[in-house]
Amino acid sequence: MRAVVQRVKEGSVEIKEKEIGKIEQGLVVLLGVGQNDTEKDAEYIAGKIINLRIFEDKEGKMNLSLKNINGQILVISQFTLYGDCKKGRRPSFISAALPDKAVKLYEYFVRCIKNYNLKVETGQFQAMMLVKIFNDGPVTIFLDSEKLI
Repeated sequence: MRAVVQRVKEGSVEIKEKEIGKIEQGLVVLLGVGQNDTEKDAEYIAGKIINLRIFEDKEGKMNLSLKNINGQILVISQFTLYGDCKKGRRPSFISAALPDKAVKLYEYFVRCIKNYNLKVETGQFQAMMLVKIFNDGPVTIFLDSEKLI
């Protein structure tokens, strides 16, 4: 499972010009599910994201987590995180999970995040979305459960 985690002042997602999710200070997570991912990957990445100390304390150091600041989180499915550009110029997505598996693990990941009792918003799986991200810092972290677990 791969996640691009962005610290934001605010974020939102629209489908067909209708806003379906919006957060204030917190994290926007772009989440990709791979062929070999399991619930263990989702649990690990969720815990890692919630506890990432990437928010500034009173001294300006990144010592606080999403939990510490009672932040919000917007989760967007993004299979393109598994794009492989080693050959040619068009990415191959054969490492991404097929939709039936991906949606189950995406939804499981969202449930894992909701267990932390923070405001959670989501996009819509397999929809064409407009995601607005007001990156704070900018701070962007890339996580890959295959390299972390």
